[in-house]
Amino acid sequence: MSGTKVGPLPAGLPLQDDLRNFIYGETQMITSSEVSASPCGTQWQSINWKTIEQQVLKLQMRIAKATREGRRGKVKALQWLLTHSKAAKFLAVKRVSQNKGSKTPGIDGIIWNTDARRMTAINQLSRKGYQAKPLRRLYIPKKNGKLRPLGIPCMIDRAQQALYLLALEPISETVADANSYGFRPNRSTADAIAQCFICLSRKSSAQWVLEGDIKGGVFQGS
Repeated sequence: MSGTKVGPLPAGLPLQDDLRNFIYGETQMITSSEVSASPCGTQWQSINWKTIEQQVLKLQMRIAKATREGRRGKVKALQWLLTHSKAAKFLAVKRVSQNKGSKTPGIDGIIWNTDARRMTAINQLSRKGYQAKPLRRLYIPKKNGKLRPLGIPCMIDRAQQALYLLALEPISETVADANSYGFRPNRSTADAIAQCFICLSRKSSAQWVLEGDIKGGVFQGS
């Protein structure tokens, strides 16, 4: 369907603002692009993951650009497009069904361990009528003999989180502190150490480092 023309909104619909027009036009273009590229096959093994990732990355880059320019309306519209695109849903399901915790089910006992289940999950990934399920509570033994509580969400809830992370991460990475390294993509402890060396190697740098540890800072309610 390459060469598909994008027209205005259907007649009779109220044109209240430019944002709605933008979403409509962008949806048509992205739908045409997805169909022409044909990355989403009818079988999991036939999916072109390189094309999927490129489509998601393209939208993420546009979200980051709009964030830098302070265009909040465009950011919101692009986020809507990303979270409703097939490409983002495929990528979200892939990430949660093939990571280290994919074999641990939530409270519903369901895991997406087959291609058929993953394909079914794509169609279930929708905000309409969605309600998160309770966490499955597990207790992991600590070195001191105590137990650390761990909440395990269901697969569908993990996929929803992964989907919306794709739309939120371009913003957080754009506005985040340049010297923040904890739980950041493409950053590591080595990066933090390198920055510490840069800051502490100057003649005017502090001669000491204070290390603190918050012990028992989280309230343990009964």
